[in-house]
Amino acid sequence: MVFEPNLLTYKDLLRVVQITTPTLFAEQDFLNMYFRDIYKPIPSTYNLVLAMLWRHPEHVDLDQISVVHYCANGSKPWKYNEAEEHMDREDIQMLVKKWWEIYEDSSLDNKYFVETDSKQNPITAPLASKEYVGVVLTNLAPSAA
Repeated sequence: MVFEPNLLTYKDLLRVVQITTPTLFAEQDFLNMYFRDIYKPIPSTYNLVLAMLWRHPEHVDLDQISVVHYCANGSKPWKYNEAEEHMDREDIQMLVKKWWEIYEDSSLDNKYFVETDSKQNPITAPLASKEYVGVVLTNLAPSAA
């Protein structure tokens, strides 16, 4: 499936966002609402929202999951909090442990990264830099995380 940018949609998105009441999940809620008539959810295999584990466990086969969306309170592996609701579940703990195993797997390190002379986008260039560049990109948008 290929999507092409549409200037009319872009302009309408900008218009509608100006008159839309803010919500807890900001851009995610807005885009879900705006595209509600054409929205097609990604299968849980490629976007497991953790709440599916306790809300609709019959639709989750952990052996088939490729991508986990750690969006529940306390579920972010780098700030996991077992005291948050549902975070004491064995399946959640297993997924957090798996995240750390992948994160700490040195065979996945970017050791073959080669810098090129191509022009980088000035907004994203600091993200690709190996040098400290100060406080950059931290205030561009609020985080729902």
